[in-house]
Amino acid sequence: MTSLSAAVALPSSCRARPAGSSRRARMVVTRAAASSPKLPNGRRLRVAVVGGGPAGGAAAEALAKGGVDTVLIERKMDNCKPCGGAIPLCMVSEFDLPLDLVDRKVRKMKMISPSNVAVDIGRTLAPHEYIGMVRREVLDAYLRSRAQTAGAEVVNGLFLRYEAPKEPNGSYVVHYNHYDSSSNGKVGGEKRSFEVDAIVGADGANSRVAKDMGAGDYEYAIAFQERVKIPDDKMVYYEERAEMYVGDDVSPDFYGWVFPKCDHVAVGTGTVTHKADIKKFQAATRLRAKDKIEGGKIIRVEAHPIPEHPRPKRVSGRVTLVGDAAGYVTKCSGEGIYFAAKSGRMCAEAIVAGSGNGTRMVEESDLRKYLAEFDRLYWPTYKVLDILQKVFYRSNAAREAFVEMCADDYVQKMTFDSYLYKRVVPGNPLDDIKLAVNTIGSLVRATALRREMEKVTL
Repeated sequence: MTSLSAAVALPSSCRARPAGSSRRARMVVTRAAASSPKLPNGRRLRVAVVGGGPAGGAAAEALAKGGVDTVLIERKMDNCKPCGGAIPLCMVSEFDLPLDLVDRKVRKMKMISPSNVAVDIGRTLAPHEYIGMVRREVLDAYLRSRAQTAGAEVVNGLFLRYEAPKEPNGSYVVHYNHYDSSSNGKVGGEKRSFEVDAIVGADGANSRVAKDMGAGDYEYAIAFQERVKIPDDKMVYYEERAEMYVGDDVSPDFYGWVFPKCDHVAVGTGTVTHKADIKKFQAATRLRAKDKIEGGKIIRVEAHPIPEHPRPKRVSGRVTLVGDAAGYVTKCSGEGIYFAAKSGRMCAEAIVAGSGNGTRMVEESDLRKYLAEFDRLYWPTYKVLDILQKVFYRSNAAREAFVEMCADDYVQKMTFDSYLYKRVVPGNPLDDIKLAVNTIGSLVRATALRREMEKVTL
């Protein structure tokens, strides 16, 4: 999913801080490397990255470039989780992504209320600004390929479990099913194992690495999405446009969407509280968008759990989690691609620095530095979006207020500046006060409307 629905400006004290690790943090990690034991016989640090999505691909590339012997394990090389596919503009340059990976450049958005009031979003975008829409099967394959070019070994395999070392600085044993021509058609693949010094779990919401390390459970949403090939004349409408629908009919606690892909659209919805009703919500989303997708043919159906908050435990010894495995998906908006790739790279950079470019044993303290830095940069964003979801997704009346707020140019500018660049966006104090007053006014009107609706219902 994506951040397109979070069209509410974050308070200036809570907006995303500048992306990237601080110089001081990198210096601390580098000094720590000198105290860890040097690896024997000149061998390099060995790390297994489990999972080949944006988190795993970014981690494996950074590790390999940093002098670490890296193995990336991924079972489904041609598949990925269902995803709206939105990435912020800064990700294109920060991760040096070729522009042909971006199928669509979204500059026009509509937020549609329960009563079908539509608000246009994106009026404040500069001509060069856009939200990139990608297909995960294309993006993931590219990042894995780049990691392989950097020196990582990419293995088509299914991670099964790991064994913890029996002595200090001992090796972890990774067990997996290997799939290639040597499997001789075996359904379960060929069971293999290898030893590593550290493990990065990037294997998604149902992470087996997280289970092995006792990371704990988290609340999760179910995302359901259909890829729909609509007639060419209808596709013109979605060329640079995405739509978000809010209302109890499409989701009691999230939103429905229609996002453009390369030659089709993705129609989907999600929910935490009513998972068994997900197909009913999906039917409602299709109904709300009926006139614009009529005549379309479903070419792919996808469903997957989406984490709602970070896991209680994200590191244990020399094993750590990144991306969806760690729970790095924002509430309210469902954004996860950027945070997955960013956490994977930050984790890898901490390992490279802590191990002296792969020459020394890495320690748990090095992995904890990555967690501390990631939380410092992005915890306010996660917290504020959590609050927004609780405030504005609780009733149809509140959703009407939410859509009303989205019409404000100041709200749009602050929101998109924060989202597109993942950095602090200084606000105008007078406009901040105006926004606060308008927010209160919207909520008061929403409350009054809800009470009147309840009277009619009774």
